[in-house]
Order: sequence, then C-alpha cells, then structure tokens
Amino acid sequence: MRFSADTGGTFTDLVIEDDDGRLLFFKSPTTPDDPVQGILDACGQAAASLNLDVRALLGRGEFFVHATTRAINAILTGTTARTAFLTTAGHPDILLLREGGRQKFNLVQEFPEPYVPRSLTFELAERIDSGGNVVRPLDEAAVVATAARLRDLGVEAVAVCLLWSIANPAHELRVGELLAEHLPGVPVTLSHRLNPTLREYRRASSAAIDASLKPVMTGYLGSLQRRLREAGFGGRLLLVTSNGGVLDAAAVAEAPIHAIRSGPAMAPVAGRHYAGREAGADTLVVADTGGTSYDVSLVRRGRIPWTRETWLGAEFDSHMTGFPSIDVRSIGAGGGSIAWTDDGGLLHVGPRSAGAVPGPVCYGRGGTEPTVTDASLVLGHIDPAFFLGGAMPLDVGAARAALAAQVGRRLGLTAHEAASAVIRVVTENMVQLIEEISLNQGVDPREAVLVGGGGAAGLNAVAIARRLGCGLVIIPEVGPVLSAVGALLSDLTTDFDAMFMTTSGRFDRDGANRVLAGLEERCRGFIDGPGAGSIASAVELSAQVRYPSEIWELEVPLRMARFASEADVDDLRRDFDATHQEVFGTSDPGSPIVVIGWRGRARCRYREASAVGSVPGAVARPACGHDGERPAWFAGFGLVDALVRHLDDLGPGERVAGPAIIESPVTTVVVDPGALVERSPSGSLLIWPWGEAGRP
Repeated sequence: MRFSADTGGTFTDLVIEDDDGRLLFFKSPTTPDDPVQGILDACGQAAASLNLDVRALLGRGEFFVHATTRAINAILTGTTARTAFLTTAGHPDILLLREGGRQKFNLVQEFPEPYVPRSLTFELAERIDSGGNVVRPLDEAAVVATAARLRDLGVEAVAVCLLWSIANPAHELRVGELLAEHLPGVPVTLSHRLNPTLREYRRASSAAIDASLKPVMTGYLGSLQRRLREAGFGGRLLLVTSNGGVLDAAAVAEAPIHAIRSGPAMAPVAGRHYAGREAGADTLVVADTGGTSYDVSLVRRGRIPWTRETWLGAEFDSHMTGFPSIDVRSIGAGGGSIAWTDDGGLLHVGPRSAGAVPGPVCYGRGGTEPTVTDASLVLGHIDPAFFLGGAMPLDVGAARAALAAQVGRRLGLTAHEAASAVIRVVTENMVQLIEEISLNQGVDPREAVLVGGGGAAGLNAVAIARRLGCGLVIIPEVGPVLSAVGALLSDLTTDFDAMFMTTSGRFDRDGANRVLAGLEERCRGFIDGPGAGSIASAVELSAQVRYPSEIWELEVPLRMARFASEADVDDLRRDFDATHQEVFGTSDPGSPIVVIGWRGRARCRYREASAVGSVPGAVARPACGHDGERPAWFAGFGLVDALVRHLDDLGPGERVAGPAIIESPVTTVVVDPGALVERSPSGSLLIWPWGEAGRP
C-alpha cells in the first residue's frame, strides 16, 4: 500500500492506493495545533472503514507521501526560527533593498521590512570578485567573534550569502566550518549550495528563508516520522516539494525551502493526468478549492510552467523565495472564507478564513462569521445531513441567521439573496485570479479545460467556467483530494544548478560541456542513490537564456546532452526564440543570446502513472445519500427544485441536466440550470457549462 496525506488549512486529506491500484480517500479536520494528529485521525478513519486497526493498516505501507503547509504557515505566522544573516562587509542591505520593485510604482506604500532584521544582520570582512579572485581574505577571527555574538543573542539559525560565492565558494565554505565549530547545533544555510543563482537578492532571500525554516521543519518532520513509526508505519517517508516532485523527508529537512509550496504543487500534476485521460486535453486551468485557499495553476501543451518569482505573500509586498517552483497563484477564497461588508456597504469574501477552528458558523464549533460554506448551505447546494457522509451534521439555521444579520440586513437582501451574492463575489475573485495567471502567459482561458479539485471545487465550477468561457469542466472522481493523488503520481525529483555564462556569438562549447557533464554526474548520483530501485529514470538538462538587452532569463530544455557543433548552438537559439515568442508574444531572431546558467533535473519513477487509480471508484465510503429533489436557489432563477443524484449511483455515460446537485460524502457538485453533466467510464464528472448547445 501507498499513502498520501495533504494537510490543508481546514481539512487533512488521506489517499490510500491498495495493491490492486484502487484509490480510497478520506477527509478529517486539520488540527492546527498538532498537524500530525490530523494525519493520524485520517488514518484512524481509514482503518475503521477497512475493519483494521491503525497499526495493521500502516504496517502494510511501502511509501507515505506528505504535502504540508507547515513551512509557509510558519513564515506567515512569524513562528520561524530566530535567524541571523551574514554577508560581505558593505552590503548589509541586500534583504532590505531587494530588487527595488514597488507594486505599480506606489511610492506611498510602505516598503516591507527585510526578512531578517538589520539587528541580526552582520557584515564579514572579505571580498571575492566576479572572476572568483580573492580581493580581500576572509577575517576568520572576526567570524569567530560574530559566532560568539550570535550565541549571546540566542540565534537559532544562520544564513550566509557572500558576494560572488557562486564564482568562488571558498569563503562561504570556511564561514560554514567556523560556525559549525563555534556555534554547534545551530543550522546554517550557505547560499551558493542552496541556490547558485546570479542575482544576489534572490540568493540571499532563499538562504534566509531556508535557514529560518530548518529548526521548525526538522522538528515537524522528525515528529511525523517518529509518530508514524510508533503507529506501525515502517516504509519510506517522502515529502512533496515545490517543483512538483517528492523527496525523502530527511533531504527536505536539510533544505526546507523545498516545502514552501508543498501542497499546491501537486494539483496540476494530477489535473494533467486526469484531463489527458478523460478528454485528451493538454491546455488546462487547474483550480484547487480547499477550505482556506483557492490555488490556480496552468498546464500548457502538456507542460507545467514553473517560476523563480515565488512570493511569500502579495507580489512586491512580501519576500521572494528566489527558488524554482511550480507557478501556482493563491488567494484566500475557499469554503471557509469569511463574507463581510466594509463601511461603504461593499461586500467582500476573504481573504480571512474561519479555517478548521472555529470553522464556518454551520459547523457549530464557535464560528460567528458567515463563510462560503454557510452561503452554499443556505442556498440548498449542500445537504446539512450529508456533509462528510453525515459524520458532521451542519446547522443551516445558524448559517442563515449569520448571513441575514451580517450581510443581508446591511445590504437590504434576503438570506437567499445574501448567500447568492457571497457566491457571486467569491466566483469573481476566482475568475480574476485565473485570468491573471492565464492571460499573462498568453493562454486564452476559453481554449482551456477547467479542472476542478478540492472539496469545494464543485460549488461554483460551472459559474467560473461560464465567466471564463471554458467549454468543458472536468471534476475527477478523486477531485476532492486532487493534491493528495497528485503526490502519488509524482516522481522522486531533484534539481542541480550551475552558473556559467556564454553567448551565441562566442559560444564556449568546451566550458558549457564541462558544466553539463558535472550536472549529469550529479543527477546520475541521485538516481543511483535515493532513486535506486526505481522502474525508470531520466536526466533533463536545460539552459537559462535571455537576449543581451533583457534582465530576466527563460528556461529552455536542451535537445542534446552536449554541444557537439555549431548546429547544436543554433538549435538552442531557435528553441529560445520559440519560447520567447510563446511567453511574451514576440522574439528577435536577429539578436544574439546570452546563457546565464544551467540546470540538471533527475527524475525517478516508482510506479507508472497509468496504474494509479486504475480501478475506478473509491471504496469504504460512508453510507450513500438519497437520490431525489430538494429546493435550491440559483441566481436568475430563484428557488427551484433541483435533481439530487449521488455520485456512486450515477452510471458511466449517464447524463444529467441542470439544475442538479451531484453529491458524495466528500464533495458537492452544483450543476446550474442549462448545464449538462456526464459521468465518464473512469468515474470523473464531465460538465458542459452551456449544455449540448455549447458555448454561446
């Protein structure tokens, strides 16, 4: 058996793949104070449904893959380690000045505080130039004195970023040795090892973020591994990383920056798999709607875009990781997002969330502010007696009262109208996010398939598709746990980077080939080490390229492992022009190109993706609901009788016209009037937002 657990802000999803390739999935409320307990609770649910005890269930496990928000939550809540930043004398403001950007050139907006405060920033006497030459030797005595100062200040982690350490790392390496000797037990991140990129701020920022997370993530992952083993699991613990792969938990503990986008990175992996299987589609918008956030990503011609410009919060108003990750955009617009009105009487939804504790008003756990879930319940879209298969009855009266008092009365709306307004506002927020990520990358959402994931995806997927002009919505049977399933589909993956600059006019083939050989050797070492026993492996090489007049590079996959002739250089330049045209809508074939850096990616596959979930249908679900009708409110139609069908009772190929509601114990899919839904042979729901007539 293989296990996958995705800990979100509201629910913890558990997916089990049995020996026959069948998927079983479960949801349990997240326990914010102790996320590991939420995972164990979900394991307890699974064991009970299979008539096993937890030890017997976990004892069958070969892998346990975990996606977590622990790293990003520690950053956002300010609970990371007390971290010091060491840099070259004369350059203490790297983290303050960053790259000089202000959102929309708003000179009134306050500049964010540096990730590490100046009071914990220390300058070291040393200097290496861009050619790797030592201009000023490292003052080792000063480093020892600084270590003593850090100890007195109670520093828990240290980030080191010296100028041009990517050209010659000798000084950074020596600083690391001295800190290990004079500050034992305090984790240290060296920037050239973690992120050998040209740009100083990105290298410094990634080092500071990584160092600050080491004590937090080491403790969390250590606790997870220990408690799983105590519960009976004896297999391999893997963690989802931001680049769409998985790594051993111990490797992530050594470089926890890999886990910042751990959960959201998996939805596009699973979305690509199911959209290809159901419709042969390769251009997708993958939307993962949880209880706390709404995460959107693209799949473009079968490829998942990545970015080095991952922000910890709002763009330009937070801190950049400077580390490659799948390009996922997020807003606070999930099922638990709170609806509120401002002093001017304008309705807002999010970004604040009720989370798992206290949760929406209808949970009856102390929540007092109405949420998207409360609105859907009042509209009749959610069955109060069948939430989580009946395990958590909902209080529709309390939800209606909260909406009426806090939204309806302030806006002069009935409870139904207020609830409908909440859904319209959150839908518009989601549409704007999708348009931002798609149109900015040259993808017309009208030509894309919308894939819905997350427990709340079906509540307004049709409304979103209609606003975007999408012709097809796919909600996989595993949609409610899409990210957790994506973790099972992912390969063991790692990246290695190297800096070496050359131009197309004077291309240094020997130098480039030396770098590529070194990257390939490191990739092969990973495949032979952590990747040993995989059924397939691959090494992918790429170059980071730009035009001479540009600032930013684009990553271009290499067709060849080595540059054997000028023809190979010409191929690189043509591929870059094509990539530039695709991303920016323009290219300059007459211009030379500049290669700044190189990357090697090692992938190791332990299971064919086609075998995951090869047997349709989950098992051991709670008791089914009842087919029939119930009153439900739809904008423009008011209160109508909607057909209610249970997902398991909807046969392959069977079609249902809206207004209808398709229910399962872990999700609800709302089919608006005029839309058409069909259950595919493999279990997914295919929805045509405008019915058989197609897009108007």
